[in-house]
Amino acid sequence: MTKQRRTIALLMDYVRGEYQSALRIGVERAAEAHDVNLVIAVGETLAGHGPSEAATNSIYRLVGDELVDGVVIAAGTLCNYVGVEGMRSFCRSYAPLPLCSIGLALEGVPSVVVDNGLGIEMAVGHLIDDHARRRVVYLGGPTHNGEASLRAEAYRRALLARAIPYDERLVAVGEFTIDTGRAAMAEILGRGVAFDAVVAANDNMALGAIEQLKASGRDVPKDVLVCGFDDVGVARYTKPSLTTVRQPIKRLGELALETVLRILDGEVVPERNLQQIELTRRESCGCAFQAVAGAPWGSRRAGALALGGRPEDLERALELALGIPSASLGAWPAELLAALEEELAGREGRFLRALERLLDAAAREGLFLDLFQGVITLLRARLRRPPEDPAAAATNEALEQLWHACRVLIGSASVRAEGRQRLEVEVASIDLSWSGRWLSTCLSLPLLKRMLASEMPRLHFTHVALSLYEDAQRTALRPLYVMEDGREVDAPFESFPVRQLAPPGFLRSDERRRSMVVMPITLGNTEHFGVMALDSGVNEMVYDALRLQLGSAVKTVALHREVVRQLELRERLEQERGRQESVVAARIQTTLVPERPEQQAIEGLEVCAVMKPATEVGGDYYDVIATPGGGWLGIGDVAGHGLAAGLVMLMIQSMVTALTSKDPGGGPRELVVALNRAVYKNVRGRLKRDDYATLLLLRYERSGRVKFAGAHEDIVVCRARTGRCACIPSTGVWIGALPDVDGMTRDAELVLEDGDVLVLYSDGVTEARSAHHEQFGLERLCATIEAVQASPVEVIRDRILSEVEGWSPSPDDDITIVVARYSAPP
Repeated sequence: MTKQRRTIALLMDYVRGEYQSALRIGVERAAEAHDVNLVIAVGETLAGHGPSEAATNSIYRLVGDELVDGVVIAAGTLCNYVGVEGMRSFCRSYAPLPLCSIGLALEGVPSVVVDNGLGIEMAVGHLIDDHARRRVVYLGGPTHNGEASLRAEAYRRALLARAIPYDERLVAVGEFTIDTGRAAMAEILGRGVAFDAVVAANDNMALGAIEQLKASGRDVPKDVLVCGFDDVGVARYTKPSLTTVRQPIKRLGELALETVLRILDGEVVPERNLQQIELTRRESCGCAFQAVAGAPWGSRRAGALALGGRPEDLERALELALGIPSASLGAWPAELLAALEEELAGREGRFLRALERLLDAAAREGLFLDLFQGVITLLRARLRRPPEDPAAAATNEALEQLWHACRVLIGSASVRAEGRQRLEVEVASIDLSWSGRWLSTCLSLPLLKRMLASEMPRLHFTHVALSLYEDAQRTALRPLYVMEDGREVDAPFESFPVRQLAPPGFLRSDERRRSMVVMPITLGNTEHFGVMALDSGVNEMVYDALRLQLGSAVKTVALHREVVRQLELRERLEQERGRQESVVAARIQTTLVPERPEQQAIEGLEVCAVMKPATEVGGDYYDVIATPGGGWLGIGDVAGHGLAAGLVMLMIQSMVTALTSKDPGGGPRELVVALNRAVYKNVRGRLKRDDYATLLLLRYERSGRVKFAGAHEDIVVCRARTGRCACIPSTGVWIGALPDVDGMTRDAELVLEDGDVLVLYSDGVTEARSAHHEQFGLERLCATIEAVQASPVEVIRDRILSEVEGWSPSPDDDITIVVARYSAPP
């Protein structure tokens, strides 16, 4: 039976920070060496008592015994705002899992730490004792951070031990970042107090202080000496290079994971594992590593140079010259000196090959390779033969050639390593810009999934699981996208408990050891969308950038989905409102038309009509009004549909009725002009709309004479003598479009003969479209009338309606038809 592989969690606040990166590498190395799975849960610094409720810190609360066997906590990076008690409460929340704290000693919790106080005392003591400085500024870390508190107290002790009074004007605090170091230094400068040295609680703040000092015109180290704490990678190749207190960060990570494994194996571990620190002198304090001149170490032996003296002293000198933790590269000074012994004994090429191997190992560690120039400078000084030696010239010449070859090798390796790093950063930046561009265009989850399938391989990930919360309570996750061994696999449809962080078996594998970075998918500190699990080993800048891109993409999908939902809801409401308005408009329209126009006693004129509203009721109007010796016919069409069109039609009908009642024998022109003024005023001034209408008014006289004015469809008259239709256009203007149409409206006239048929219609007749989008048209209307012109007016009306409905089964406009036959007087 295969033994289940253990899984350990590392909790930290950042992937890319110098300190965090070194710590993570140390934990990852130990996980690989001990064949355990590693889950690196990345949130942010804790912001309250106990587990933080911020969205990005929700990941910490999801880590538990359902997934992992033990927890390593980078307490020194998490405790800035909660202090020791807050961190102790945070650790208790993971009981009964075995724990180990890094960087902060916690009562009852095994902790891997360094002597923070001793480190600051060494830094302050070096500046005072070795450089005779008396006014030393201290830039401390966050007030609630345990490490920062220990270092601040040590500053006071160092001054007290040297009888130097504590001056609070020389103290400012930051948050362990370059920006806050710069701000703290600006605060000191703003106080106008004299000082000649600066000690910062970490390297980032020291680098920020140097930038601010330079900006104020002060030179480092000529005017002010500066010292940091941590010895992060960048400290070695800034200008000036930073003097600092070195702590073995990677080693701390290794020991923390090993401590958790020992607890799991039933071993008793110490509550506090204290690691050694040392002061690394560089340019910022004026020590600047230089070759230590002394007595030549070379001596003649068997015709070749050999190293003499105490090898351990030279090994220590080489370590100091390089200025990096000795554990990073193993026993490299001894190996390098052994190769040099062989080179000096006549085995050419041994030293260069050893140096090349050392440079390769240093490059893998991410070290600054130019630092090895200091090693060569030291060896050159130690091995140079004195001039009085008879063989000095030849020996020194041979060694100079070797040192020159070494410098060329180091320079080439440094350029390659730096170029490779720059290329990696540039490629990662380009890849992130493309992924950001494509992910920002995703408006749905299926599209987002397709984009992930395209972009994850571009970003060099091989194992990815992106899961979104299934419910508002965030108790379960549903996989959105899963990649294994560089290829997308079908994501399980089933949801899984949120505390598993990824689909079952993805993070806790017994077949293959994995180190995975797990981060919440969030936007800001309030919106939680899900969890992403990505394999470790990709360029560090990708993780945080991708998390932001995914949070933004999922938010965009959610916003788009909400917009679509709101639009659908609004559309349904609009449709319902339109339906209700159509019902009202239809009632207005059908109620106000003459109920039985054929019953209107218009002498000599047989009249019938029909109005059939469409689904979206428009504003068709017709009327038949009898007067002494004749009558009025009216027809019109209000632009648009719905209730507003019905209201305008209602205005027109009421005004026509009132005006014709007042002056039955008046001219159509006068009625149209007066009606236009009233409609324009009401529609534009009161309804605040821009609706208008076509309107044609006809005044019929018993003699067959018809006067008409306005603008509408052509009047069709089918002559009884010929059986053919004549189309008479109306030449007026629309009602309600202009405030006054007096100058553009005139009366026109036609004469009906015995048996002639007069047809009025709305554009719903001639503009009715077939399935092939062909209009019914005026010509087809005339042909229909001519085919039944001798029939009763009801037959003509019904035939027209039947033809139109057959042409367009689902008309999208109202249909109005008025048919009248004239009978001449005896």
